[in-house]
Amino acid sequence: MTTPYRCPNCKTNKTRFNIIKQMAESVKLDPQTGEVLQTYDEATLEPFHMPYRGPEYKIQCGVCGLVESETMFAKFGESSIS
Repeated sequence: MTTPYRCPNCKTNKTRFNIIKQMAESVKLDPQTGEVLQTYDEATLEPFHMPYRGPEYKIQCGVCGLVESETMFAKFGESSIS
């Protein structure tokens, strides 16, 4: 996260962002009630339960509210360096 960002939506914001740390929790739910029946850690996942493989961070523009991957904001930030 030491690269310049720029919002790909509003295209003007280069300074105001919210960094959203994603913390996945693997659970098994009751299909009728939605109640959590079991929680898993990385070592105890069942065979048909994939571990979370998404991004560690998401970025939100502090001006227009767009939420995207960090790479999207970084790519637009790189293109604005002159």
